[in-house]
Parts: sequence; C-alpha cells; structure tokens
Amino acid sequence: MTLTGKNAIITGSTSGIGLAIARTLAQQGCNIMLNGMGEKSMIDGLVSEFPKTYNNKTVYSGADMSKPAEIKQMVTDCAAQLGSIDILVNNAGIQFTAPTEEFPDDKWDAIIAINLSASFHSTKAAIPIMRKQNFGRIINIASVHGLVASTHKAAYVAAKHGIVGLTKVVALETAETNITVNAICPAWVHTPLVQKQIEDKAKEQNISIEEATAKLLGEKQPNKRFVKPENIAALIIFLCGENGNAMTGEILTIDGGWTAQ
Repeated sequence: MTLTGKNAIITGSTSGIGLAIARTLAQQGCNIMLNGMGEKSMIDGLVSEFPKTYNNKTVYSGADMSKPAEIKQMVTDCAAQLGSIDILVNNAGIQFTAPTEEFPDDKWDAIIAINLSASFHSTKAAIPIMRKQNFGRIINIASVHGLVASTHKAAYVAAKHGIVGLTKVVALETAETNITVNAICPAWVHTPLVQKQIEDKAKEQNISIEEATAKLLGEKQPNKRFVKPENIAALIIFLCGENGNAMTGEILTIDGGWTAQ
C-alpha cells in the first residue's frame, strides 16, 4: 500500500518529534495538516515549504489541544480541506516535574488535558470519518513512561499510562474494521522538553550540561544514546503501510533497553 494521497493530522508538529513525523509522512506522499505552537512566520514558512519540498498539500490548524471544541474542529477542517483523514498521529505534549505533594494543580490539569484528553477528543472525532471510508491509522505517541514510572512526574506518567489504555480500548472497538490503533513508547528523545530537564539537573547538581546529559541517559537508558525522531517516524510509516495492517492495540517501545531492565 502506498501512502501517496493519504491525508494525515500530526498534533504538535511544528517542532521536534512531530515535525520529523510530518516530514517523513510527506516524503511518503501524504498530504499534511500541521498543528502546534510557534511564531506565525515560522508556521507560514512550513506551510509554504512542504508543498515545494514534497509536492503535497499542506495546511495548518492552530487548534489548542486543551480545548475539546477546537480539537473537534481541527478534525472537521482536515476532512474538509484535504478530503479525508486517513492518519491521525496524537503527538502533542507538555511536561512539568515536581514531587507529588508540591505538584501545582494547574500543571496537573494542563498535562492531563494535552497529553491524554486531547488524544481522546481527536480520536473520537476521527473514528466516524475513518469508519465511513473504511480506512484509518491512529498512532498515539506515548512514552516509556506509559509503561514504567519515574519520580516527580505524576501527571506525565499518569497521562502516558492513560494513552496506553486508550490505545487498547479503541483498538478493540475498531478491530473488525480497516482501522488500526497503536502506541509508540519512546525513551529519551533530545527535544526541548528533555533539554529543559537536562538544564534543570545541571543547575540542581551544579554540574555541566554534558555531565547532566550523561547522567540523564545513564540513569535509565542502557544504550546511553538518544532516540532519534526519525526512528519514531520510520515506525509510523511501517504501521501505516500494508505490512502493519494486522497490528492493532500494540504498544511498541523504542527505548534503548530501558524496559529490559
């Protein structure tokens, strides 16, 4: 199965993992709806760049992933502007770390909303369209923290465990259709979210950024190398293609040996 002409939404796709996924899907012939934050000039640049580079159609939704009505409208707009929604990649996420007893209520609410509830709302809106066209691929970007825990990440770990559960439920509900639903659980990827944790660790322990990076990787990830966004994107291409059509409800790790311990 070729992905040429398929239409994909990738949330949180104006930078980092999401942008790498959007570029890889576009390289495979997909039309793209980008979503995420950033300066208007940067976003306009991406919307202009993609068609020139990949010979596809690219549009943008500024939907706020904490607002269900905007998420539903994003899905509706994708179907209207691109013609369908064939691939949904739920990638948007935020992070905050603190001991549970000190964790701000508003940070908890925001992380649950964007890292978990947003995926529910986008999936809920996309499934009727996918059922009608008898095709759909939903990929949720969870985390190794959807399978194991770390201290000071109550909201993030709870949200990512929730994504794993949501993936399984929707996979079962769509199992007899040509819709598949899977989750990918990466370990450390060198994104702005992770860079912030490295900088915080360096400041707390009065060590260099290089030392903090080595400590971050060494504490959890046996191969001591960051996962590349392109690794995640390549797995998504497989899941969207013909050879991935029997895989649904799968929770796939790319974690450098983290969960093997």
